[in-house]
Amino acid sequence: MNWTTLMFDQLSARELYLIMRARSAVFVVEAARVHLDADGLDEGALHVFAHEDMTRAMPICAYGRIRPGETAYQDVVIDKMLTSPAHRRDGMADALFDHLLRVIDARWPRHRVSALAPLAQRARYERFGFRRARERGVERDTLDVAFVRGGLWDVAEPVGPRYMSGEIYDGGPFEAR
Repeated sequence: MNWTTLMFDQLSARELYLIMRARSAVFVVEAARVHLDADGLDEGALHVFAHEDMTRAMPICAYGRIRPGETAYQDVVIDKMLTSPAHRRDGMADALFDHLLRVIDARWPRHRVSALAPLAQRARYERFGFRRARERGVERDTLDVAFVRGGLWDVAEPVGPRYMSGEIYDGGPFEAR
């Protein structure tokens, strides 16, 4: 298994296709959330994914998109997080979370991080230092909740990074090509 972190313009056509295919399989087909997945936000985002043999039809094991805040006061946003059905309940979701937070902390230290997720995922988010921010609403019987983590401007309840291994990440966020 390999982890890759790339900006949109660094993705090969095949990598982009496989990411979009995985996102459609999970969010549109499996979760039955009919929406336009190509939302115009991919171009300015970092794309983090775990993959196996890229010649396979569905090699993406896990994926998450990181949208940077443009100023020091804006949140870094994690969204489009998924694990393939073959990698559910094997620790892949936690590995993805851990990897995403390491990339964010290396690239945007001390920024607040936010994510929108089903309330059922609350325990996972809290394990990684997030707290519930506010309710968003009900969509297809799933309560979506905003979660936030740390940052200079989150003084009401500061939370530090909580990585699975407890170590500090000091490497760069990008994989050399």
